Amino acid sequence: MEAQKALIAGVDEVGKGCLFGPVFAGAVILSKANERKLLSQGLKDSKKLNHRRRCHLVPLIKKNSIAWSIGQSSSREIDNLGIRKATEKAMLRALEKFSAPPDLILVDGILPIRLWTGKQKTQIRGESHFASIAAASVLAKEARDELIKRLAHKYSLYGLEKNKGYGTYVHRENLIKLGPTKLHRKSFLSRLKID
Repeated sequence: MEAQKALIAGVDEVGKGCLFGPVFAGAVILSKANERKLLSQGLKDSKKLNHRRRCHLVPLIKKNSIAWSIGQSSSREIDNLGIRKATEKAMLRALEKFSAPPDLILVDGILPIRLWTGKQKTQIRGESHFASIAAASVLAKEARDELIKRLAHKYSLYGLEKNKGYGTYVHRENLIKLGPTKLHRKSFLSRLKID
């Protein structure tokens, strides 16, 4: 009887450097055949793909993965815990949605998930090395962007529909003029001289 293949999940975050909103994490488990299929469809690091290409890939990733999930940590958690711990929480939340823990996780970057008890490997520019990390980054990026787009209607003065919560000139200027919303990361605003 053939031994069951190890389940390897790629994990990545988006929105870590934003001034507004949650940090998101994606986790994706792919078979080798589906890795090849997705790479042939143009899968790569979400930062190297435009919105249209990412939107094309999202349903393909969901359909062709063994498992996928999204986790997030709120701006309040980021302020209370710090960005690293909040990012790890988002990653853990994504991984905990799987029906069984993966045998190995591949984490983008140099920092391991400290609370993960299973095997893990970190990889700088992991999206360029592992299709599962690239897939996780695409799912997380599109999920976060969709949320910020919806929130942009409510908080219309910060240019969120364009900057997605990052600290662009318009965003920073309006923060100084108008002050932060309840979804801004207060711990990120000290350098802007905002109370």
